[in-house]
This record gives sequence, structure tokens and C-alpha cells, in this order.
Amino acid sequence: MPVLPLLEADSIEITTLVDNQIDALLGGDEEVRRRPWGPRVHNPFVDAPDVATTLHAEHGFSALVTLVQGGERRHLLFDAGVSPNGLIENMDRLQLDARDIEALVLSHGHFDHTGGIAGLVERLGRPSMPMIVHPVAYTQRRSAPPGANPTPLPPPSRTALEGAGFELIETRDPSLIYEDRILITGEVPRTTGFEQGFPFFQRQGEAGWEPEPHLMDDQALIANVKGKGLVVLTGCGHSGIVNIVRRAQALTGVERVHAVIGGFHLNGAFFEPVIAPTIEAFREFEPNVIVPGHCTGYRPQMAIAEAFPEAYVHNAVGTTFVL
Repeated sequence: MPVLPLLEADSIEITTLVDNQIDALLGGDEEVRRRPWGPRVHNPFVDAPDVATTLHAEHGFSALVTLVQGGERRHLLFDAGVSPNGLIENMDRLQLDARDIEALVLSHGHFDHTGGIAGLVERLGRPSMPMIVHPVAYTQRRSAPPGANPTPLPPPSRTALEGAGFELIETRDPSLIYEDRILITGEVPRTTGFEQGFPFFQRQGEAGWEPEPHLMDDQALIANVKGKGLVVLTGCGHSGIVNIVRRAQALTGVERVHAVIGGFHLNGAFFEPVIAPTIEAFREFEPNVIVPGHCTGYRPQMAIAEAFPEAYVHNAVGTTFVL
């Protein structure tokens, strides 16, 4: 594929609206801004006039991406979390207006990235906004590890999304949006020798459940920030986080990687052998900011933090990365 003309952005802001953790004691700075608290409310069981509310953490992911260009600010939503109201309640407590969202991008079709669309629709009424989604994201799926009961991984309802008023842009290919300053990767080729997918994932086919080790709808968001390099935002990283970063480099022709943020999906015994080669690949990328969240897993996060103490940032709901 020829290099796509992704234009430089003045800056990108990524606010974590849904993730697995909330921590009000994490420190920040001008580039990593922490907002763990919401408005103060009265609680009769607390001996004070009022007390601050906190944000919600849940096993899901959502981020508000703000493109800052020439003094203008453009907003899109990347994924929507798992619960119907978690996303919208966190936006309220962060004093973010859902009406500012101009588009929605789904990283893939798993329910922990789509459930919050319900609250968004309830708030907006009939969202007349585009949604970029891979055409197989509506596939019925499950996780069926050996010796365990299968876990359903239900997809979004295409009928419900259309009925709610979303303009579905269904494509396997990369998409340039926002005057060619945001790139959605589309399908990510599997090129590394160690990111071999999920052998226990299955999809519903015509003849019943069949293996689906590679979730081809898994895609990421890319920006090229002026003077810094590529910013890569993932949902779960089912494509393999190294595959994704290499795809970003290949699509844009930009080698310099500034930040990698989102789910790296390295959790569990099956992915233990993948941690070390992932870290070695990141040594080649040399990003300035590494933020493994959501489904990355505790052990991989700690290994990454040890390997990259200057670049690693611990994510939490309410964090805004100013890149």
C-alpha cells in the first residue's frame, strides 16, 4: 500500500473516559493531567457539608480524542466502555459535553468497547454523527479456553446503531479524517513472529462455532504530532501492539514514534512468552510515552514500567495526555 498523506497535527489530547483503574493519588504534570474527582455533593453519612465524587472504573475502554489545529478543537470518541452509563457519567463528572463529539470510532466489536453507546444515545437523542467500524465487528464471538466454560463476547447491534441515527462507515481499509490529520488503520497485517492471535477465540459461523484466532476488525487511531512523531491509540490491541505500531509507520512513512496508549492485551499465561519480545520491539521504537492500559495486565505493565522507567505512565480514568 502506498504511504498515506497524514498531515501533521499541532497537538493531540487524549482523555481516558473509561478504563480498568481509577487512582486519585497519581501525580501528573503539564503533559499528563490528572482529574480523578467529580463535583462535590451532599452525603448525610459523611460529616462535612459536601464531599467530592470520584469517577467510575470498569473493565472496558473509551477515550475522547481532541485534535488541536490552528486554534480549533475537534473531538471524536474512540470506543465507549462496557456499561450503559459509565461513559456518560464520567463525562458529566469531568464536565465534558457529549454534544461536542463529532464522530465515533470503534476499535473492534467486543462489548466492553461498545456498551456505553447506550448512554450516549440516551443523552444525545438521535446522534447524527459518523461511526467508523470494520464490517465484521458485528460477528457473534466467544472465548473458549480449554477446560473452561465459554465466555460470550457479544458484538454491537448493527440494527440498533442504524436505528439510533449513526452514519455507519464500514470499511476494512485505512481512513483519513479531520482534514487528513487523523488516521484509522483499518485491518492490521500480522507480521511479527510472536503475535499469533488468540487460539481460543471463536466466531459463530454457518455451521456453528469455528476458530477465529485473529480479530481482523481490530484497528487503531494514529496522529502525527508536529515535532514529536506518531501517536498511536489502541482499544485492546488484538492485532498485536507491535504489529499495530509497525502498521502506523508503514501507512504514514513516519518512523519516529512519540506515544503508544491503550490496551496491549498481554494478560494471562498464554501471553507470558510475548512480553519479552514486545519489550525488545519497543526498544527499537523508542517512544517517549508508553501507556499500557485496559487489558494489558498487571505483570506486563510492571515489566514495561521496569524496562522504560522514563517513558512509562500509569493510566487511570480522568487522565488527559497532552501530546
